[in-house]
Amino acid sequence: MIDWLLEEDQPAIRYRTLTELLGRTAADLEVRQAHSRIPHHGWAAEILAERQPSGLWADGASQYTPKYTSTHWRMLVLSDLGLTRTDPTIRVVCERWMKGFAAKNGGLGGNSQGTPHYCVGANMARALIRFGYADHPAVRRTLEWLVETADPKGGWSCFGSGRNLDSWEALSAFAVYPRSKWTPAMESCVQRGVEFFLERQLHRQGARYEPWYRFHYPAHYYYDILVGLDFVSALGYGTDPRLEFALDLLRKKRRRDGRWNLDAVHPDAEGAVEAWFRAHPRQRPTPFGLEAPGNPSKMITLLALRILARAEPDSGGSSIRNLQ
Repeated sequence: MIDWLLEEDQPAIRYRTLTELLGRTAADLEVRQAHSRIPHHGWAAEILAERQPSGLWADGASQYTPKYTSTHWRMLVLSDLGLTRTDPTIRVVCERWMKGFAAKNGGLGGNSQGTPHYCVGANMARALIRFGYADHPAVRRTLEWLVETADPKGGWSCFGSGRNLDSWEALSAFAVYPRSKWTPAMESCVQRGVEFFLERQLHRQGARYEPWYRFHYPAHYYYDILVGLDFVSALGYGTDPRLEFALDLLRKKRRRDGRWNLDAVHPDAEGAVEAWFRAHPRQRPTPFGLEAPGNPSKMITLLALRILARAEPDSGGSSIRNLQ
């Protein structure tokens, strides 16, 4: 299993497996070699090769359209693949990306009028922290704004829909933000936000919504139980008993060979969402995926194993080592 993730064809997965599952440090020779190959081989190299002469991707004026082939969406994926601002291309595009989504409050996620939008700003904060911009003033201001706009009872609301499980992006941003940089307000805000998700066992909100039970990548602004497990466990709540349902689902979806499938690639619309797309066909996104749905997925398997390692700390990592 681990040998499959360590294959040379996808150095991003190899790099993340070495560091996140096997605990190798940045000084390790194999880690350095894998990281150096990410811009030149595999998924990241393919995405970088699709840039236009402008240096960006298939962009409209906002860098946001068309979904999911323009700059905003490409950068969210590249941040998951281990690239950082040490790469000159990433550094240049990050600066243009931040400028293109500057908000009038000094943060990120701004529309054409500079009004910050929740999921855009939170997703950008998460990606930019991974790219190495945790200390950038715009990133810091975005995180402060997320605290300021959180529901007092915990959680967030996107487009005024009321706090809901779909509004997960802020917690994912704090999950990658170094704890040493958290303020007391951030600490209490995140605690309330996680509690909102745990009270609902990551899935209890109205009628059963099937896309939440399918594992997707890229997640973008969509929610599913794998997404919830990832940020909740990263924030230190992986052993909470209220995750029993979600962890049981994760284990049940494991194949006999120890891998997990990619269930679907977004957009994965149903019900009212699909009805809206039918009424607004020009707004329907173009699906973009790294792997084929219905097949074993290196990205989903990496995330699943990382979650289980956090949820089973008493194993001391033996469950991962036994798969090698």
